[in-house]
Amino acid sequence: MQFTYQSYGKLLEQLRDHGYQTADYESWRQKERCVILRHDVDNDIQKAVEMAVFEREQGVASTYFVLLTSNFYNAFSGETCEALQKIMNCGHQIGLHFDEVRYPSLAGDMEGIGKKIAEEAELLGRAAGCRVNTVSMHRPSKEILEADLQIPGVINSYGKIFFKDFKYVSDSRRRWREPVEEIVASERYERLHVLTHAFWYNRQELDLHDSVFRYVNGGNRQRYDWLEDNITDLEAIMPSGEIL
Repeated sequence: MQFTYQSYGKLLEQLRDHGYQTADYESWRQKERCVILRHDVDNDIQKAVEMAVFEREQGVASTYFVLLTSNFYNAFSGETCEALQKIMNCGHQIGLHFDEVRYPSLAGDMEGIGKKIAEEAELLGRAAGCRVNTVSMHRPSKEILEADLQIPGVINSYGKIFFKDFKYVSDSRRRWREPVEEIVASERYERLHVLTHAFWYNRQELDLHDSVFRYVNGGNRQRYDWLEDNITDLEAIMPSGEIL
């Protein structure tokens, strides 16, 4: 499976052809054979918007898990809040992507981590202007995966139900750990939980290096645009032609 919108669209079509109905973390029990589509937004919120628009065109709804503690985007910035609204306007839900590494003093303290998750979910809800009641873990430790965390008011996508009882497949690091298309075609599982990262998908196929290369070097253009909004006549100070 290539990492293109066309290939992802074929996967969605395959899911429909094999009787899978898209569901979320609350409605899945109402479906006889269901698939929960999920996206972790690790670094590029605009790529998430692109994927959200594409999924709307395909007639499916997903949950987009957003970091509150990212070094790549600010959940409370005007640009990100606008992006979150666009995602929701496409019929998708916003969930919390939680990074336990942000709280080293809570290592091993599952109760404390649970409280932080609840706090971050409430804050993200303010930024997005919606109720945030689902969480996915960012780079989860073995300990937190095995804990089956139960957080009041927040559904844990890595809880036993969704991580063990469902068939879970992921494209982490731009590599499917298992052949997702074969799994769908087999119809062996009544419930699927599919994690994709919008960051890796493009109109044309890019390999791992080129995907990262484009993002890293495109950051200079983005920084220039941000400065241009805050510094009068930036072009006279540094011509845009000097952007590497």
